[in-house]
Amino acid sequence: MAKTAIIGGGAAGFFLAVCLKERMPDMGVTIFERGNEVLRKVKVSGGGRCNCTNTFEGVRDLKEVYPRGHRLMKRLMKGFSERDAYAWFERHGVRLTIQEDHCVFPQSQDSQTIINCFLHYCKRYGVEIRTGVKIQSLEELSDYDHICVTTGGQPRAEGLRWLAEMGHEIVDPVPSLFTFNIEDTAVRALMGTVVDNATVMIPGTAFRASGPLLLTHWGMSGPAILRLSSYAARHLAEQHYRSPLSINWISKKENEVSEELQRLSIQYPQKMLANIRPYDLPSRLWSHLLSKSLGEKVDKRWNELGKKDLNRLVNTLTNDDYVIHGRSAFKDEFVTCGGVALSSVNSKTLESRVVPHLYFAGEVLDIDGVTGGFNFQAAWTTAHTVAEAIV
Repeated sequence: MAKTAIIGGGAAGFFLAVCLKERMPDMGVTIFERGNEVLRKVKVSGGGRCNCTNTFEGVRDLKEVYPRGHRLMKRLMKGFSERDAYAWFERHGVRLTIQEDHCVFPQSQDSQTIINCFLHYCKRYGVEIRTGVKIQSLEELSDYDHICVTTGGQPRAEGLRWLAEMGHEIVDPVPSLFTFNIEDTAVRALMGTVVDNATVMIPGTAFRASGPLLLTHWGMSGPAILRLSSYAARHLAEQHYRSPLSINWISKKENEVSEELQRLSIQYPQKMLANIRPYDLPSRLWSHLLSKSLGEKVDKRWNELGKKDLNRLVNTLTNDDYVIHGRSAFKDEFVTCGGVALSSVNSKTLESRVVPHLYFAGEVLDIDGVTGGFNFQAAWTTAHTVAEAIV
């Protein structure tokens, strides 16, 4: 009887185990997890709800959602797409729901539903789960015909050293998906404020992202910030998480904003600036931006707004400058960019190019996505690819 060892008790590992047993019921499959608990990351993902995939609606290029590995994902998703993942979970008893932002969650809104699904089918199919076992070398698994590493993202390169010693190229891992610490007391005082569609940029680079932005007691968070942290993960690590940050609070061009402010000054000449908020900006944020632009002139009426004042206000709305002073973890989730270089694996099977019958799936590969269910989709797609290759 053929036997497969899976190193890592995370999402990719369990998905792979179930796929293998459904295709080859007689195969022996064992999951080795170094900790005492499996599927820990699934448990905390999506705020405990598990954003298990995304519809990919509106995604024109996979590079938008996979800063690393988009070319490989484009190829592999032809074999197992987001639609396939959706159908797989529903077929295995997990009813799903699609949010307005195209994120896909269990209808139960509880990540335990996904965990229970995996555990149920592993028990049903006779998958052996061994916790508290740290695999030090492949020699320990010499009895197995196939081995797959699904250990997830590693916070430090030391965790991948054993793979490097076999001859695999390793891309140094650095954090991805994190929030920004901003040492600006005026901004921190706005904690809880949400802007529906801001554009955030790293000046002097091509890194930019758009979406909702949340002001917090430590700085800035929300989808726009998390996406930017993913796109610029390696750049920000090289800068030791000290970098300028530019914000376009309304994601509009300067000339458009100038025209809108001039229109308001004509429509509401006697109204106080603070009482008329362009683009429905939150009132506390609008007051902050007025103060930052005009200083003591914030008590002016709209018809008293001079050309220089108008230009300063336009600039603040579209090119507001801050400084990133460090990063904070995004909830309890941990995503890294880096890992086993894609040049070290066969792009069709994800088998190691240097060790026969050794495969990789999930975040241990140098593939990572932005927030929104894309990292889990990468786990399902790569694990399914390995299952097909082994079968």
